[in-house]
Amino acid sequence: MRNIDPPLTVDRPLTTERLVLRPYADEDLDDVFGFLSLPEVVRYLYWEVRTREQVRDFLAERATLRTLAGEGDRLVLAVERAADGRVIGEVNLHWHSAEHRQGETGFVFHPDAQGQGFAREAATRMLDLAFDDLGLHRVCAHTDGRNTASAGLMARLGMQQEACLREAEIFKGEYGVELVYAVLEHEWRALRGATGEGGSAGQGSGRSNQRTSQ
Repeated sequence: MRNIDPPLTVDRPLTTERLVLRPYADEDLDDVFGFLSLPEVVRYLYWEVRTREQVRDFLAERATLRTLAGEGDRLVLAVERAADGRVIGEVNLHWHSAEHRQGETGFVFHPDAQGQGFAREAATRMLDLAFDDLGLHRVCAHTDGRNTASAGLMARLGMQQEACLREAEIFKGEYGVELVYAVLEHEWRALRGATGEGGSAGQGSGRSNQRTSQ
């Protein structure tokens, strides 16, 4: 496994215009249970609805995923709405390969927070970090073919559909379709330059094992 020194650690919040991206905390239990207990949220994820105690364990595990030091590491951040301090979702980044500079991103959001641009805002920040701070060449994302909201978000981010995997796995008891999207570093920089939003995401001081769900 290849490592980087120093590791990329998010130990202070990353901010956007309306959001704060930060490691999970125990105090997030009510907010996170509020969306991980919804059938419509987990419909396209690899797990089922979670109990309050399961979410508590989930938070404890997720809170440790704040550093990218080597291949296989995952960075997982809670997405907090700055206006009211409520956690409305999660974004993550999985570092696949140092040699080939490959990674994967994913996101999950509360239905109440969808359709307002929050997911795009948070995913944009994560992609900035992937390219500017981790130095990746390509970042991909996977989604269920029926998850049109997620696929639409990937397209709005400038990711291109690269594959349509038909009945490649049994997902929740049935064969389905998995879509693969990706964006390359030079494409991302061109997109960010076109919108006037380029620049490093900052390091702080210092496949996501799920199907993406918006």
